Amino acid sequence: MAKSFNKEALKYHSENKPGKVDVQSSKSCKTEYDLSLAYSPGVAAPCKEIYKNPDKVYDYTTKGNLVAVITNGSAVLGLGDIGPLASKPVMEGKGVLFKKFAGIDVFDIEVKSDSVDEFINSVKSLEPTFGGINLEDIKAPDCFIIEERLKKEMNIPVFHDDQHGTAIISAAALINACQITKKKLKSVKVVFNGAGAAAIACAKLFVKIGVLKKNITMCDSRGVIQSERKEGINEYKKEFMIKTKNRTLADALKGADVFCGLSVAGALTPTMLKGMSKNPIVFAMANPDPEILPSEAKKVRPDVIMATGRSDFPNQVNNVLGFPSIFRGALDVQATHITEDMKMAAATALAELARQDVPDSVSEAYSNQSFTFGPDYIIPKPFDNRVLTTVAPAVAQAAMKGKVARKPLKDIEAYTEQLEAAQSFRQGFIRTNINKIKQGVKRSRGKKPVIVFPEGHSRKILKAMNTIVSENIIHPILLGNPDKVKKMIEELELENLNDIEVYQPKEHELYQKYTDEFWKLRQRKGVMEAEAERLMKDQYYFSSMMVKNGEADALVSGAVQNYADCITPIFEIIGADKYKTAAGLIIILFEDRLLFLADTTVNINPTAEQLATIALSASRVAKYYNIEPKVAMLSYSNFTGRKEAPSKMRKATEIINQIDPKLIVDGEMQADTAINPTIVERIFPFCNIKDGANILIFPDLNSGNIAYKLIQQLSECAVMGPFLLGINKPANVLQRTCTVQDIINTVVLTAVEAQAYKFRAKAKKNGRKK
Repeated sequence: MAKSFNKEALKYHSENKPGKVDVQSSKSCKTEYDLSLAYSPGVAAPCKEIYKNPDKVYDYTTKGNLVAVITNGSAVLGLGDIGPLASKPVMEGKGVLFKKFAGIDVFDIEVKSDSVDEFINSVKSLEPTFGGINLEDIKAPDCFIIEERLKKEMNIPVFHDDQHGTAIISAAALINACQITKKKLKSVKVVFNGAGAAAIACAKLFVKIGVLKKNITMCDSRGVIQSERKEGINEYKKEFMIKTKNRTLADALKGADVFCGLSVAGALTPTMLKGMSKNPIVFAMANPDPEILPSEAKKVRPDVIMATGRSDFPNQVNNVLGFPSIFRGALDVQATHITEDMKMAAATALAELARQDVPDSVSEAYSNQSFTFGPDYIIPKPFDNRVLTTVAPAVAQAAMKGKVARKPLKDIEAYTEQLEAAQSFRQGFIRTNINKIKQGVKRSRGKKPVIVFPEGHSRKILKAMNTIVSENIIHPILLGNPDKVKKMIEELELENLNDIEVYQPKEHELYQKYTDEFWKLRQRKGVMEAEAERLMKDQYYFSSMMVKNGEADALVSGAVQNYADCITPIFEIIGADKYKTAAGLIIILFEDRLLFLADTTVNINPTAEQLATIALSASRVAKYYNIEPKVAMLSYSNFTGRKEAPSKMRKATEIINQIDPKLIVDGEMQADTAINPTIVERIFPFCNIKDGANILIFPDLNSGNIAYKLIQQLSECAVMGPFLLGINKPANVLQRTCTVQDIINTVVLTAVEAQAYKFRAKAKKNGRKK
């Protein structure tokens, strides 16, 4: 197994391009003019500005988002003193984690020096280049001296992660373990095994969070660090020297509440663990093998709460939960130092986050494991996106409060949203629209869009609602058996849904009215009165009637039922709008653009007239998001085709021009022509679309569906939808494979659509053209 894994690791590091990091330009450099801006003569302008005002370096360079990961390779985790060259893969890996989890750029620097003074001078000389310094894998006690001096002599954050990262994560774990076991921090007796940099930093931070220093016993390879001992004591160990009769780890652990191991495998024996207090807390953080395996610990003490440094056991004390977000917060306020209060803020924020409900997106990243606050989940998981948006703002606030922030934030909530948006195009787009809905709610004097969900018994729907309700942007109504739905809410511990409305259609006061209305609506289409009564007991039909009659502004279904069965009652009851053609719309988000694709789900081979109405409906949706619609009618030819498909698209273009002459539309054209302005400029200067289309209309369902699924699989983009176009009132159908996050996205965009519909209807009523 080990040999096979090592082989895979070597392949991972060597294949394609050797190493793990890359440098990419953040600015365009495709033309001679771009080159003149990027380098000479254009580069002189920012140089002059920085010379006049050094703070401008943060405006014109990457300094504010650039961290140096620096080592001399004297204490590489699990490998020892392997030197700077052999440590480079570790430092590159650290850079990957900074970028992945906080969007921070990194240069790894391996210094060939065993001299403390030489190393310090090397790092100090780099201050003009970097916004922060992450010290890594430096032996003790050199690491203490180096960090202390650099913090005093530099005016940017300096952070030794081996010490403080471990301390912050284990402090968060201790806070929560004590809460679960109902132990008080000021009363717990803590025993450390290992007295190196990480152990001493942990002990210091434990004191900061409330553990009494007199209750801490520290052991090293020679036993308890106590007042009568002379051998192997340095000034850093001396800080935790105590007067005691205990001489060995076994002595110290009798009756102890907490074991904190930063030592070697097997250091904690089952016999030692047996002698600890009730509900012992064991942090066995030796790598790669812990001081005691969880399976061994549970055999002798089923009441133990354990954390290790390994990802294959619960409660991994993983520094990636700390350093990316800590530096993110520090860099964003241009902090001069990382203070003890900033570390404390990070630990507290992580502890609080672990006590919150865990989103499905986190479970999906861990093979759909379920995580609930308790003995096996006392610290968050690294792939929880909320770590960044929780820890970084807490660190930034602590920096501002501690007067070490050169650029204080004006609005923490806005900063948190900015971090969320930076994590992905999709999250940024959704956050923008959540804020848009909130503004709309203010405009309508607190009236939130009412959205009905016919699948109230769906776990995914309930989990999505728990998140949506916390944003306070919609008034949700669930359909289903109230008792069963409420029981599910209780079982899933979805506290935000305790007061949510749940109705059973057949017991609703409007059931008979809806039945009569539906029968009148469909009696000439083969629906008998008894059939109308039966169908109106169906949640999908009832929800459509609620939207038609205005008891709800919109509906969202499809998490459980198949697409065709969901859209049938929508078409029969809500119906198509004046454009007469319903269609499916997909929204695709790239880093630098947003595209709308239609029809992707409904019409197999639409006519020119239908395609025109689909394009007009899609253009209206683009306007919801303040995007000027530019519509490309796609085919396999550019403005010359005479066969059926090209002719159909050209005719559809003509119809659109007649209906809405102001709309930017052209076709037929090939897909590359539609989205690449250079092709239009060079070959088709007569084309109406000059800067690339943002709405792509396909000639048939085959091409539309295939295109969006290929884009989804082959590119770094976010795909949302499908959304229904051309319906009299907002109604959208999910795909049964949807995730909780997909549901949240669809609900948010449905709410935007519902608000736009209401504002448009109000404007029309008041005699204004919207």
